[in-house]
Amino acid sequence: IFLLCLVFVYFLLAGQYESYILPFAVIFSLPVGIAGAIIFINLAGLENNIYFQVALVMLIGLLAKNAILIVEYAVQRRKHGMSLFEAAFDGAQARLRPILMTSFAFILGLVPLAFATGVGAVGNRSIGMGAVGGMLIGTLLGVFVIPVLFVIFQGIQEKVSPIKFEPKPENKNE
Repeated sequence: IFLLCLVFVYFLLAGQYESYILPFAVIFSLPVGIAGAIIFINLAGLENNIYFQVALVMLIGLLAKNAILIVEYAVQRRKHGMSLFEAAFDGAQARLRPILMTSFAFILGLVPLAFATGVGAVGNRSIGMGAVGGMLIGTLLGVFVIPVLFVIFQGIQEKVSPIKFEPKPENKNE
């Protein structure tokens, strides 16, 4: 299931970016969050069960969303003539607030699930702890990892096929 999920994400991003190389910037940012989920599950004393695996599939989509926000914005900036490093930095800086707001709202919404008690608590805690840990670590470290991965894979992409810069829109009011 995990491999199928990653292949689906890759093909979707390859179509969106019109590139076979740039989607790896998003996909290679996912292990940071997955490692965070595994760390949190182990710290909570839980095991790798079906509920935790459902949380991992959910994390792939949520962490990819954060990476897509940064990469998409950086690609637009790059096409308008910014250098590779400026585009990556500007993309991370411009998308930081929306990423942090949505991720922390999601994390805080899962806190009751992560500390559930009663009937079915183990399943709820597995999903909650896995998702909270993965999103927390993936968000905090992802904002630093994703721009670096963008620079690496966009640089490779531009060596394979040079970028076509779009002209800056003219201001007709002047």
